[in-house]
Amino acid sequence: MKVTKKDIETVASLSRLKIRDDEVADVTEQLDKFLTYVENLKAIDTDNIEPTTYALPMQNVFRDDVVKKSLPRDLALSNAPLQEDGYFKVPRVLEES
Repeated sequence: MKVTKKDIETVASLSRLKIRDDEVADVTEQLDKFLTYVENLKAIDTDNIEPTTYALPMQNVFRDDVVKKSLPRDLALSNAPLQEDGYFKVPRVLEES
């Protein structure tokens, strides 16, 4: 597939891209090389290849949920930059209207 200057101008217009006149030749060549590469990929026989998302087998690693004792409040708050009445204090995020 040969990409023309008109193709580049059309694609640029449809995608709202501004391509300077001095860039059109380079972009034309780059897009032409890309589309040629894609055409080459179409020639590969993939009939006996099963579709896959990952190249390697994937599996989830789960652990059993085990109830454990919580961290003591004093220890949890020991490195907090701000605390108040036994809770973390954080800056206000939402303004009152």
